[in-house]
Amino acid sequence: RGAAAARGEGPALTPVVLVDARNVMRSRCPNIPAERFLDLTQAWGEQEGARVVAVFDGRAPGEREEITVVGTGHGSADDWIAEHAPDLAWDGHRVWLVSSDRGLKERVAGHVERIIGGGSFAGRLEALTREGQGYYRPTDGTDDE
Repeated sequence: RGAAAARGEGPALTPVVLVDARNVMRSRCPNIPAERFLDLTQAWGEQEGARVVAVFDGRAPGEREEITVVGTGHGSADDWIAEHAPDLAWDGHRVWLVSSDRGLKERVAGHVERIIGGGSFAGRLEALTREGQGYYRPTDGTDDE
C-alpha cells in the first residue's frame, strides 16, 4: 500500500498524518515495539479523527484496517514522506507530519500544516495506555506488545 491508499477518495477536511514510524518508536528507551506502536497509533488516529499513514524504513511490520502501513523497501521513510507530502497537499488534503527529524521537517515545511515531534507523539501514545483512558488494552494482559 502506498500513496494511493494514503490519498483515499479525494480532498477532505480529515487530516492525513504522515508518521515517520521508526523515528517515533526509537524516541523511547526501551524502543516501542512495532505491533504496540501500530495499535496505539491506530487508537490515536481514531481519537483524533485523522487518517494515519505509518511509514517504515525498509519492511513494514504488518497491516492494520484503520491506518495505512507503508514499507519503503530499499528507500527511506524520510524520502517517501518528502515525496508524497507535496502530492497530498496539492490534492487538497490537510497534511500533518510526525517526526523529530530536522532535515525531514525542512523538506516538507511548505506542504504540512502541523508538525508533531516524534518524542511528543510517543508521549501521546503512552497516555493512551494509562488507567482510565480506555483507548488501548493489550489483548494478552501485558503492555509490551
